[in-house]
Amino acid sequence: MKIIVSMGRGGTGKTSFVALITKYFIETNKTPILLIDADPDQSLADVLGVDLEREGKKTISELIVETFLEGGGTTVGVPPSERIESRIWEKGLYEGEYFDLMAIGPKWVEGCYCLPNEALKSALGRITKNYKHVLIDTPAGLEHLNRRITSHVNDIFDLIDPSKKSFEHVARAYRIAKEVNIRFDNFYVVGGYRFPEDLGGEVEKRLKLKFIGKIKFDENIERFILSGRPLLEIPENSPAYRSVIDIMIKAGY
Repeated sequence: MKIIVSMGRGGTGKTSFVALITKYFIETNKTPILLIDADPDQSLADVLGVDLEREGKKTISELIVETFLEGGGTTVGVPPSERIESRIWEKGLYEGEYFDLMAIGPKWVEGCYCLPNEALKSALGRITKNYKHVLIDTPAGLEHLNRRITSHVNDIFDLIDPSKKSFEHVARAYRIAKEVNIRFDNFYVVGGYRFPEDLGGEVEKRLKLKFIGKIKFDENIERFILSGRPLLEIPENSPAYRSVIDIMIKAGY
């Protein structure tokens, strides 16, 4: 089992990247897959064609509200994360043919993600052994690193844009991951579709990190997302999809 994390500034395409990795894993029999949408915008299910509400599934944050705020459950005694774990399996985990998916959702109360993250960490510790790959789509900021949803991952893919802020974001992400003791085997930098391929050497020179390739521009991606069509149905000859395959092969998948 391998845990893969996709991260980056907003708009770099990290959610589409996770969706295309999922397509690649399905087509190469690297299943079953567990997808974790740790972004409060909850867009991963959308780009995969999964309607969690229609499927009767709720986010971890929604389950916490139901259990401890609306349901009057106590948060003392048995740890809340353990108290809610069975509800996550029953009502929070979407189970598909090739992949399962759960979403952390928006903040359950103002100002803190502590309980949703503790619940997710507890659940992940028990379930991940059932999957070949776990893919985590993270929020745009870096605070999720401090929350340490998981303390060990195999590969981190940080998507970068051609901007000073994006270079700084990658440098901070790498530093914070080290500071909070997230263990990882590889930290890769991936160029978003706006990133010129010839800047890859600049990434390695300035950041001292491995630049593993860029996602090629593909108008199909925007068209699929706008129409609500799943990226899993993107054509095999899609430039974006082919470039993601190349990136994953370079990473050993």
